[in-house]
Amino acid sequence: MTADANIRQVVDRPVVETGYGPLRGIDDGRVKTWKGIRYAAAPVGELRWRAPVAPEPWTEIVDATAFGSVSPQPRSPIPMGLGTRADEDCLFLNVWAPSAAEPDARKPVMVWVHGGAYIFGSGSQPLYDGSVLAADSDVVVVTINYRLGALGFVDFSAAGFDSNIALRDVLAALRWVRDNIAGFGGDPDRVTLFGESAGAGVVTTLLAVPAAAGLFSRAIAQSSPATSVYDSSRAATVTGLILDRLGMTAQQAHRAPVQALVDASAYVFDHVPTATPGRLAFAPTVDGDLVPDYPVSVARAGKTHPVPLLIGTNKDEAALFRFMRSPLMPIAPKAIRTMFEEIADDQPGLELPSEEQIGSAYPARWARTRSLGVASDVGFRMPTVWFAEGHSAVAPVFLYRFDWATPVFKLIRLGAAHATELIYVWGNLVSGSRDVTFKLGGLKTGEALSQRMRTRWTNFAATAEPAGPAGEPNWQPYRTDGRATLVIDRQDELVDDLDRQVRLAWGDQVLSFR
Repeated sequence: MTADANIRQVVDRPVVETGYGPLRGIDDGRVKTWKGIRYAAAPVGELRWRAPVAPEPWTEIVDATAFGSVSPQPRSPIPMGLGTRADEDCLFLNVWAPSAAEPDARKPVMVWVHGGAYIFGSGSQPLYDGSVLAADSDVVVVTINYRLGALGFVDFSAAGFDSNIALRDVLAALRWVRDNIAGFGGDPDRVTLFGESAGAGVVTTLLAVPAAAGLFSRAIAQSSPATSVYDSSRAATVTGLILDRLGMTAQQAHRAPVQALVDASAYVFDHVPTATPGRLAFAPTVDGDLVPDYPVSVARAGKTHPVPLLIGTNKDEAALFRFMRSPLMPIAPKAIRTMFEEIADDQPGLELPSEEQIGSAYPARWARTRSLGVASDVGFRMPTVWFAEGHSAVAPVFLYRFDWATPVFKLIRLGAAHATELIYVWGNLVSGSRDVTFKLGGLKTGEALSQRMRTRWTNFAATAEPAGPAGEPNWQPYRTDGRATLVIDRQDELVDDLDRQVRLAWGDQVLSFR
């Protein structure tokens, strides 16, 4: 099933009233869609590196049938869709609703935060077409843009600008949803914030941000790099790298051409993980203002927002970065050792796993294969487990691991790599004739798996319980005295303490990238 297969003749041009003015969308008889909705004023000129401000209202009906511009970014490895425009004026969102949804129908709302290492991506990527989710699962889907790279994740607060710009963008979008989504048929009291990779990192961070209180009632985090949140010192280092690359002061950079900022972002994005394995160039920052502390620390102190959480990772996360030859994750044994040495220098009191513990937890024949497991767990799995353990004290947590891989992904040694679960969550399984995902088979299994995942994800959005189709395992909450984990594969299975060996190897101390 694909988004393209759902395109039908337009039967209506529905107009919806928002708090800023009327919007005209498209109704194809199955799904109503509004695209390119401005949720904040253009963040240009004096508003660069400032918290978003409300847009100016309008009185005439605005056409909302085309996506808005995406955040400026380096040439992306992620398909962005035909005709995509990049512009600093990028704070737009998109809404999909079932055709039968009338205003005030109070259907569950799912707000998507895209991934892309905090430097790539948008809410208008073809993969994130919300038609299947909205039509088949009777939910209202919202996707958003936020500022990326140096525009959204570099801290210029020392020069008088705002910090954590991108997080503030997401908060502004959530406030727009709270105030306007009822007109599209959504329930502002049942908003699920969900995201993957960097988007999931935004989700786990906002669970620890006081200003996010009340803006969402459930959360889903798919492959969150939850411990990749930096202190002010490291943020200042990245700011310095950007300014050195530009050859400018912060005040000069405030007026710099946007392409210069994109180019500097691209350089620093490659430089940081190469020089310091395991660290991203761009990430949320503990600024003492919007973000008071490290999200995993807040979770383990039992102080995250008490909303139900569905969270998990993929079995072979690091395989994608090996396949792409990306420096974002340390995969070679030498890079792993360098990463451990850096962490030991930064956190001298931390007890890192011994060689014996690593060998016990990762009984691979080859050191390079073992390193893939270590990279996956240090970057994604253990941060997810640590966050789940802490958050389970304040709200129900449902932990999963995605294990399914198509025959061709097994053949090319991708397996259940980072981001491979996305097509099943969105129900957009085949992206065109060049898509090789199912070239060696597996489509029938993939369609069934997608149906199960979409049922669980949308039931969670509706009821806070991720119930599957009839006959599927009853997904129990994850607790420290009963570590139930759903393994999503050809057949789903509920397993107790799936991560015991690696959990014991890494211990209870949180290994953070600060």
